[in-house]
Amino acid sequence: QVQLVESGGGLVQAGGSLRLSCAASGRTFSNYVMAWFRQAPGKEREFVAALSRSGGRTNYADSVKGRFTISRDNAKNTVYLQMNSLKPEDTAVYFCAANRGDSYYTLRTYDYWGQGTQVTVSS
Repeated sequence: QVQLVESGGGLVQAGGSLRLSCAASGRTFSNYVMAWFRQAPGKEREFVAALSRSGGRTNYADSVKGRFTISRDNAKNTVYLQMNSLKPEDTAVYFCAANRGDSYYTLRTYDYWGQGTQVTVSS
């Protein structure tokens, strides 16, 4: 089992920045592909960004490329999502997820999920 706890969400004005953190406990953190997904009210959960086990490979949704950066610190068992130039359409609950396999984008392949942290961007 892996337990994931997100933090860092909040209310920010458009154009601002937030940094989300996801602390993992349980099994070896470095064995997992890590990702962030988000879910806006009335919408399905969608992929935001993912990161390989070593941190050497990243993937981003087109909607966040150039604005968001995913990173991890395997010594601290933590994955981060730096969000810059935030837009009102980024408003959602952001979830951290861990995957024992090699898929990056597919929600159903992720094995463990956090409870989510709310990000609200005002215009």
